[in-house]
Amino acid sequence: MARYTGPVCKLCRREGEKLFLKGSRCLTPKCAIERRSYPPGQHGRESQYRRRRPSDYLLQLREKQKMRRIYGVYERQFSNYFRKAEQRAGLTGTNLLILLESRMDNVVYRLGFADSRSQARQLILHGHVMLNGRKTNIPSALVSAGDSLSVRPESTRLTYFKTLKQELDDRRVPGWLYLDTNNMAATVSHLPTREDIDVSLNEQLIVEYYSR
Repeated sequence: MARYTGPVCKLCRREGEKLFLKGSRCLTPKCAIERRSYPPGQHGRESQYRRRRPSDYLLQLREKQKMRRIYGVYERQFSNYFRKAEQRAGLTGTNLLILLESRMDNVVYRLGFADSRSQARQLILHGHVMLNGRKTNIPSALVSAGDSLSVRPESTRLTYFKTLKQELDDRRVPGWLYLDTNNMAATVSHLPTREDIDVSLNEQLIVEYYSR
């Protein structure tokens, strides 16, 4: 399945809430949810007036799709993550969230190096970010506790990173990451817990979806 390349604001409207796929734009009045809160499509406006109770399957499917879209992963990738989460000790839903949060593109986004996860993927694909001192161009690489990430020294001379360095102090970094703004480097202090993950998802619905 190919990566979705259409208007990402349609994805937010389809799920009926902000998925923060366009970075800072999502916090402005230009956000599609603020302007058109109904689903996309020819009959989208009409659907907001329908009062049918959604089925359990629909709720589970929508939650699964919402998680996929937030983290920007393919359907097959997502299924593989779920199988890995099942094999780990603990709650499957929580394990799934931790795996997705541990992706390198998500970590780059959480550090404030990018305004969105899609932008973080671009930075990694273009070789601007190093993992444990080595350049990597794999956005799906999973980080572990103790790993370090940094912007390549050559990349810090670019205008984007010069401007970013001045703004990093104002960006909120989760507690499981330590950010050195002066050197534009970070360390994974520990893997996140469910309390560290601030996404509005009901992971139990996703477990039920795959348990059908």
